[in-house]
Amino acid sequence: MSERTEAAFVRTLAAIAAALAFAGVVYALLEAAQPDAGLVSFTFLLVLPAALCAFVAYVADPWKTRSRRAYLLVPVQVLAAVIAVSIFILREGTICIVLLSPLWLLSGMAGTALTYKLRRRVEDGRTYCATLLLVPLLAMQVEPLVTWPTDSAVVTRSVVVAASPDRLWPLLRGIPDVRPGEGRWNLSQDVLGIPRPVGAQMVGEGVGATRLANWGPQIRFREKITDWRPGRAIAWTFHFDDVRGWAFTDRHLMPDSHYLKVRDGGYHLDPLPGGRTRVTLHTRYEATTPVNLYTRLWGELFLGDVQDNLLALVRQRAER
Repeated sequence: MSERTEAAFVRTLAAIAAALAFAGVVYALLEAAQPDAGLVSFTFLLVLPAALCAFVAYVADPWKTRSRRAYLLVPVQVLAAVIAVSIFILREGTICIVLLSPLWLLSGMAGTALTYKLRRRVEDGRTYCATLLLVPLLAMQVEPLVTWPTDSAVVTRSVVVAASPDRLWPLLRGIPDVRPGEGRWNLSQDVLGIPRPVGAQMVGEGVGATRLANWGPQIRFREKITDWRPGRAIAWTFHFDDVRGWAFTDRHLMPDSHYLKVRDGGYHLDPLPGGRTRVTLHTRYEATTPVNLYTRLWGELFLGDVQDNLLALVRQRAER
Protein backbone atom coordinates (compact mmCIF):
# COMPACT_ATOMS: atom_id res chain seq x y z
CA MET A 1 0.00 0.00 0.00
CA SER A 2 1.50 3.33 -1.09
CA GLU A 3 1.77 6.26 1.30
CA ARG A 4 -0.93 8.15 -0.57
CA THR A 5 -3.28 5.15 -0.61
CA GLU A 6 -2.75 4.60 3.10
CA ALA A 7 -3.46 8.25 3.81
CA ALA A 8 -6.64 8.11 1.73
CA PHE A 9 -7.76 5.02 3.64
CA VAL A 10 -7.21 6.71 7.00
CA ARG A 11 -8.98 9.87 5.83
CA THR A 12 -11.92 7.77 4.62
CA LEU A 13 -12.30 6.05 7.99
CA ALA A 14 -12.04 9.36 9.81
CA ALA A 15 -14.58 10.97 7.49
CA ILE A 16 -17.04 8.09 7.93
CA ALA A 17 -16.65 8.32 11.71
CA ALA A 18 -17.31 12.07 11.58
CA ALA A 19 -20.29 11.51 9.28
CA LEU A 20 -21.76 8.93 11.65
CA ALA A 21 -21.34 11.28 14.59
CA PHE A 22 -23.07 14.06 12.68
CA ALA A 23 -25.84 11.69 11.57
CA GLY A 24 -26.31 10.74 15.22
CA VAL A 25 -26.81 14.39 16.12
CA VAL A 26 -29.38 14.85 13.35
CA TYR A 27 -31.08 11.59 14.38
CA ALA A 28 -31.37 12.80 17.98
CA LEU A 29 -32.65 16.22 16.92
CA LEU A 30 -35.31 14.73 14.65
CA GLU A 31 -36.41 12.23 17.29
CA ALA A 32 -36.71 15.02 19.85
CA ALA A 33 -38.45 17.50 17.54
CA GLN A 34 -40.79 15.06 15.77
CA PRO A 35 -40.87 11.73 17.65
CA ASP A 36 -43.79 10.44 15.57
CA ALA A 37 -42.46 11.25 12.11
CA GLY A 38 -39.03 12.84 12.30
CA LEU A 39 -37.12 10.03 10.60
CA VAL A 40 -39.70 9.66 7.84
CA SER A 41 -38.74 13.05 6.50
CA PHE A 42 -37.18 14.56 3.41
CA THR A 43 -34.19 15.63 5.50
CA PHE A 44 -33.36 12.21 6.91
CA LEU A 45 -34.29 10.10 3.89
CA LEU A 46 -32.71 12.17 1.11
CA VAL A 47 -30.84 15.32 2.15
CA LEU A 48 -28.74 13.86 4.98
CA PRO A 49 -27.33 10.85 3.07
CA ALA A 50 -26.49 13.00 0.04
CA ALA A 51 -24.63 15.51 2.21
CA LEU A 52 -22.81 12.92 4.33
CA CYS A 53 -21.67 10.83 1.38
CA ALA A 54 -20.49 13.94 -0.48
CA PHE A 55 -18.58 14.98 2.65
CA VAL A 56 -16.86 11.59 3.00
CA ALA A 57 -16.01 11.41 -0.71
CA TYR A 58 -14.44 14.87 -0.69
CA VAL A 59 -12.43 14.37 2.51
CA ALA A 60 -11.15 11.00 1.27
CA ASP A 61 -9.77 12.53 -1.93
CA PRO A 62 -7.60 15.53 -0.97
CA TRP A 63 -5.52 15.13 -4.13
CA LYS A 64 -8.65 15.05 -6.32
CA THR A 65 -7.43 12.02 -8.24
CA ARG A 66 -9.86 9.25 -7.29
CA SER A 67 -12.06 7.74 -9.99
CA ARG A 68 -15.77 8.25 -10.43
CA ARG A 69 -16.25 4.62 -9.42
CA ALA A 70 -14.47 5.26 -6.12
CA TYR A 71 -16.79 8.19 -5.46
CA LEU A 72 -19.88 6.13 -6.24
CA LEU A 73 -18.72 3.39 -3.88
CA VAL A 74 -18.62 5.78 -0.94
CA PRO A 75 -22.41 5.51 -0.28
CA VAL A 76 -22.03 1.72 0.00
CA GLN A 77 -19.31 2.17 2.63
CA VAL A 78 -21.30 4.78 4.52
CA LEU A 79 -24.46 2.67 4.40
CA ALA A 80 -22.60 -0.36 5.76
CA ALA A 81 -21.43 1.74 8.70
CA VAL A 82 -24.92 3.17 9.24
CA ILE A 83 -26.44 -0.33 9.26
CA ALA A 84 -23.90 -1.53 11.82
CA VAL A 85 -24.60 1.44 14.10
CA SER A 86 -28.37 1.11 13.59
CA ILE A 87 -28.44 -2.56 14.56
CA PHE A 88 -25.94 -2.70 17.40
CA ILE A 89 -26.28 0.77 18.97
CA LEU A 90 -29.64 2.29 18.02
CA ARG A 91 -31.42 -1.10 18.02
CA GLU A 92 -33.41 -0.25 14.93
CA GLY A 93 -35.59 -2.94 13.38
CA THR A 94 -34.77 -4.83 10.21
CA ILE A 95 -37.70 -3.31 8.34
CA CYS A 96 -36.57 0.24 9.04
CA ILE A 97 -33.10 -0.55 7.71
CA VAL A 98 -34.45 -2.27 4.60
CA LEU A 99 -36.68 0.71 3.82
CA LEU A 100 -33.86 3.16 4.42
CA SER A 101 -31.12 1.48 2.38
CA PRO A 102 -32.25 2.11 -1.24
CA LEU A 103 -32.99 5.78 -0.56
CA TRP A 104 -29.68 6.33 1.20
CA LEU A 105 -27.79 4.61 -1.61
CA LEU A 106 -29.44 6.60 -4.38
CA SER A 107 -29.29 9.97 -2.67
CA GLY A 108 -25.75 9.26 -1.49
CA MET A 109 -24.68 8.49 -5.05
CA ALA A 110 -26.28 11.72 -6.22
CA GLY A 111 -24.27 13.63 -3.62
CA THR A 112 -20.97 11.96 -4.47
CA ALA A 113 -21.55 12.30 -8.22
CA LEU A 114 -22.08 16.04 -7.79
CA THR A 115 -18.97 16.33 -5.63
CA TYR A 116 -16.96 14.42 -8.24
CA LYS A 117 -17.97 17.00 -10.85
CA LEU A 118 -17.27 19.97 -8.56
CA ARG A 119 -14.10 18.76 -6.84
CA ARG A 120 -11.65 20.65 -9.07
CA ARG A 121 -13.67 23.85 -8.85
CA VAL A 122 -13.70 23.92 -5.06
CA GLU A 123 -11.05 26.34 -3.82
CA ASP A 124 -11.73 26.19 -0.08
CA GLY A 125 -12.28 22.60 1.02
CA ARG A 126 -13.18 23.52 4.58
CA THR A 127 -15.93 25.85 3.44
CA TYR A 128 -17.25 23.19 1.07
CA CYS A 129 -17.37 20.55 3.83
CA ALA A 130 -18.98 22.95 6.27
CA THR A 131 -21.60 23.82 3.66
CA LEU A 132 -22.37 20.15 3.09
CA LEU A 133 -23.01 19.61 6.80
CA LEU A 134 -25.03 22.79 7.05
CA VAL A 135 -27.51 21.74 4.35
CA PRO A 136 -29.30 19.04 6.44
CA LEU A 137 -29.59 21.44 9.38
CA LEU A 138 -31.19 24.06 7.14
CA ALA A 139 -33.51 21.44 5.64
CA MET A 140 -34.66 20.53 9.15
CA GLN A 141 -35.77 24.13 9.68
CA VAL A 142 -37.64 24.36 6.40
CA GLU A 143 -39.35 20.97 6.34
CA PRO A 144 -41.93 21.67 9.10
CA LEU A 145 -43.29 24.41 6.83
CA VAL A 146 -43.97 21.89 4.05
CA THR A 147 -47.16 19.81 3.97
CA TRP A 148 -46.59 16.46 2.32
CA PRO A 149 -49.45 14.94 0.30
CA THR A 150 -51.56 12.07 1.60
CA ASP A 151 -52.03 9.25 -0.90
CA SER A 152 -54.45 6.35 -0.51
CA ALA A 153 -53.58 2.91 -1.89
CA VAL A 154 -55.30 -0.46 -1.98
CA VAL A 155 -53.44 -3.77 -1.97
CA THR A 156 -55.41 -6.76 -3.26
CA ARG A 157 -54.66 -10.48 -3.44
CA SER A 158 -56.88 -13.44 -4.32
CA VAL A 159 -56.80 -17.22 -4.29
CA VAL A 160 -59.02 -19.94 -5.74
CA VAL A 161 -60.17 -22.42 -3.10
CA ALA A 162 -61.72 -25.84 -3.66
CA ALA A 163 -64.62 -25.10 -1.32
CA SER A 164 -68.02 -23.44 -1.42
CA PRO A 165 -68.77 -19.94 -0.03
CA ASP A 166 -70.77 -21.57 2.77
CA ARG A 167 -67.73 -23.59 3.78
CA LEU A 168 -65.50 -20.51 3.65
CA TRP A 169 -67.73 -18.05 5.49
CA PRO A 170 -66.99 -19.30 9.06
CA LEU A 171 -63.26 -19.01 8.32
CA LEU A 172 -63.64 -15.39 7.23
CA ARG A 173 -65.36 -14.61 10.51
CA GLY A 174 -62.14 -15.56 12.27
CA ILE A 175 -59.74 -18.44 12.90
CA PRO A 176 -59.03 -18.46 16.65
CA ASP A 177 -56.24 -21.04 16.69
CA VAL A 178 -53.64 -20.48 13.98
CA ARG A 179 -51.00 -23.16 14.37
CA PRO A 180 -47.26 -22.83 13.74
CA GLY A 181 -46.50 -23.73 10.15
CA GLU A 182 -49.91 -22.77 8.79
CA GLY A 183 -50.10 -20.17 6.06
CA ARG A 184 -47.21 -19.71 3.66
CA TRP A 185 -43.62 -18.59 3.75
CA ASN A 186 -42.97 -15.02 2.66
CA LEU A 187 -40.17 -12.48 2.75
CA SER A 188 -41.94 -9.86 4.85
CA GLN A 189 -42.92 -12.08 7.76
CA ASP A 190 -40.33 -14.85 7.74
CA VAL A 191 -37.25 -12.74 6.96
CA LEU A 192 -38.02 -9.11 7.80
CA GLY A 193 -40.06 -9.85 10.90
CA ILE A 194 -43.54 -8.48 10.27
CA PRO A 195 -45.84 -10.26 12.79
CA ARG A 196 -47.87 -13.31 11.83
CA PRO A 197 -51.48 -13.85 12.93
CA VAL A 198 -52.01 -16.06 15.97
CA GLY A 199 -55.79 -15.98 15.97
CA ALA A 200 -58.93 -13.89 15.51
CA GLN A 201 -62.29 -14.10 17.24
CA MET A 202 -65.61 -12.46 16.30
CA VAL A 203 -67.58 -10.74 19.04
CA GLY A 204 -71.18 -10.22 17.93
CA GLU A 205 -72.90 -10.62 14.58
CA GLY A 206 -73.45 -8.36 11.59
CA VAL A 207 -72.46 -4.75 10.95
CA GLY A 208 -71.11 -3.22 14.15
CA ALA A 209 -69.64 -6.46 15.47
CA THR A 210 -65.97 -6.59 16.37
CA ARG A 211 -63.29 -9.06 15.43
CA LEU A 212 -60.42 -9.24 17.90
CA ALA A 213 -57.12 -9.99 16.17
CA ASN A 214 -54.09 -11.44 17.94
CA TRP A 215 -50.78 -11.20 16.10
CA GLY A 216 -48.39 -12.28 18.82
CA PRO A 217 -47.08 -10.96 22.15
CA GLN A 218 -48.55 -7.51 22.86
CA ILE A 219 -49.77 -7.12 19.26
CA ARG A 220 -53.55 -6.95 19.26
CA PHE A 221 -56.05 -4.78 17.43
CA ARG A 222 -59.76 -4.55 16.63
CA GLU A 223 -61.59 -4.81 13.33
CA LYS A 224 -65.00 -3.10 13.38
CA ILE A 225 -67.35 -4.79 10.91
CA THR A 226 -68.77 -2.43 8.26
CA ASP A 227 -70.11 -4.94 5.71
CA TRP A 228 -71.69 -8.29 6.56
CA ARG A 229 -73.09 -10.48 3.78
CA PRO A 230 -72.89 -14.15 4.78
CA GLY A 231 -71.41 -16.26 2.00
CA ARG A 232 -70.54 -13.16 -0.03
CA ALA A 233 -68.48 -10.48 1.72
CA ILE A 234 -67.21 -9.11 4.99
CA ALA A 235 -65.39 -5.80 5.55
CA TRP A 236 -64.04 -3.83 8.49
CA THR A 237 -62.17 -0.77 9.67
CA PHE A 238 -58.97 -1.21 11.66
CA HIS A 239 -58.68 0.17 15.18
CA PHE A 240 -55.20 0.08 16.67
CA ASP A 241 -56.01 1.09 20.23
CA ASP A 242 -52.70 -0.08 21.65
CA VAL A 243 -49.77 0.02 19.23
CA ARG A 244 -47.02 -0.50 21.80
CA GLY A 245 -46.53 -4.08 20.75
CA TRP A 246 -45.71 -3.09 17.18
CA ALA A 247 -42.61 -1.31 18.47
CA PHE A 248 -41.06 -4.70 19.19
CA THR A 249 -41.04 -5.28 15.43
CA ASP A 250 -40.10 -1.75 14.36
CA ARG A 251 -40.95 1.42 16.25
CA HIS A 252 -40.90 3.48 13.07
CA LEU A 253 -43.37 1.24 11.25
CA MET A 254 -46.58 1.70 13.19
CA PRO A 255 -49.92 0.92 11.48
CA ASP A 256 -51.55 4.09 12.86
CA SER A 257 -48.86 6.76 12.78
CA HIS A 258 -48.49 10.27 11.44
CA TYR A 259 -47.15 9.03 8.11
CA LEU A 260 -48.87 5.62 7.75
CA LYS A 261 -52.45 4.66 8.53
CA VAL A 262 -53.86 1.23 7.70
CA ARG A 263 -57.54 2.11 7.30
CA ASP A 264 -59.77 -0.80 6.29
CA GLY A 265 -60.01 -4.12 4.51
CA GLY A 266 -62.25 -7.02 3.68
CA TYR A 267 -62.89 -10.35 1.99
CA HIS A 268 -65.10 -10.99 -1.04
CA LEU A 269 -66.28 -14.42 -2.23
CA ASP A 270 -66.97 -15.19 -5.90
CA PRO A 271 -68.44 -18.64 -6.68
CA LEU A 272 -66.75 -20.51 -9.54
CA PRO A 273 -67.73 -23.65 -11.48
CA GLY A 274 -66.93 -26.99 -9.92
CA GLY A 275 -67.67 -25.97 -6.36
CA ARG A 276 -64.70 -23.64 -6.18
CA THR A 277 -64.59 -20.07 -4.88
CA ARG A 278 -62.32 -17.13 -5.55
CA VAL A 279 -61.46 -15.42 -2.25
CA THR A 280 -60.27 -11.82 -2.59
CA LEU A 281 -58.72 -9.85 0.25
CA HIS A 282 -58.09 -6.12 0.09
CA THR A 283 -56.46 -3.64 2.46
CA ARG A 284 -56.52 0.14 2.12
CA TYR A 285 -53.95 2.41 3.70
CA GLU A 286 -52.85 6.04 3.55
CA ALA A 287 -49.29 7.35 3.37
CA THR A 288 -48.19 10.89 4.13
CA THR A 289 -44.49 11.05 3.31
CA PRO A 290 -42.12 12.91 0.98
CA VAL A 291 -41.72 9.64 -0.96
CA ASN A 292 -45.25 8.27 -1.31
CA LEU A 293 -44.55 6.43 -4.58
CA TYR A 294 -41.60 4.68 -2.95
CA THR A 295 -43.75 3.89 0.08
CA ARG A 296 -46.39 2.41 -2.18
CA LEU A 297 -43.91 -0.08 -3.64
CA TRP A 298 -43.06 -1.37 -0.17
CA GLY A 299 -46.73 -1.35 0.83
CA GLU A 300 -47.48 -3.63 -2.10
CA LEU A 301 -44.79 -6.04 -0.92
CA PHE A 302 -45.48 -5.99 2.83
CA LEU A 303 -49.28 -6.01 2.76
CA GLY A 304 -49.27 -8.35 -0.23
CA ASP A 305 -47.19 -10.88 1.70
CA VAL A 306 -49.47 -10.57 4.74
CA GLN A 307 -52.52 -11.12 2.54
CA ASP A 308 -50.99 -14.09 0.74
CA ASN A 309 -50.30 -15.69 4.11
CA LEU A 310 -53.88 -15.11 5.31
CA LEU A 311 -55.36 -16.47 2.09
CA ALA A 312 -53.12 -19.53 2.25
CA LEU A 313 -54.33 -20.13 5.80
CA VAL A 314 -57.97 -19.89 4.71
CA ARG A 315 -57.38 -22.26 1.80
CA GLN A 316 -55.57 -24.82 3.94
CA ARG A 317 -58.38 -24.88 6.49
CA ALA A 318 -61.14 -24.98 3.86
CA GLU A 319 -59.58 -27.77 1.79
CA ARG A 320 -58.90 -30.17 4.66
